[in-house]
Amino acid sequence: MENHQEKETFTYIYSAKQQEEIKRIRDRYLPPKEDKMEQVRRMDAGAAQKAAAAGIVTGILGALLLGLGMSLVMTDIGETLRLGEKACMLLGIAVGIIGMTLAAGAYPVYLRVGIKERKKIAPEILRLTEELMK
Repeated sequence: MENHQEKETFTYIYSAKQQEEIKRIRDRYLPPKEDKMEQVRRMDAGAAQKAAAAGIVTGILGALLLGLGMSLVMTDIGETLRLGEKACMLLGIAVGIIGMTLAAGAYPVYLRVGIKERKKIAPEILRLTEELMK
């Protein structure tokens, strides 16, 4: 006589609500899946962000230099720096003009960087959009 002992198995099926929660938790630990459309959006947004950052930095530097120039012209910082009144006035005007030029150049910098970044990613964007339109 053979003595076979069968193992009892127990299976538990979670409810739909629990299954959805388990799926959400599991998805957080899986590497993100990026479809082609999402990749196109990300690349396009990246080019726009770089252009915006360059324009903002240029504008802020220009505004700071303009403020410094105005301070040199309108206050007695020249005495603190041991500069003469005329020298401080001329230096303030020069620094202010440089600041105005930078501030005025913020938008052209934004445009130029945007064009440069779009040219850089154009082949990949065109390839992906061709695949998406098929």
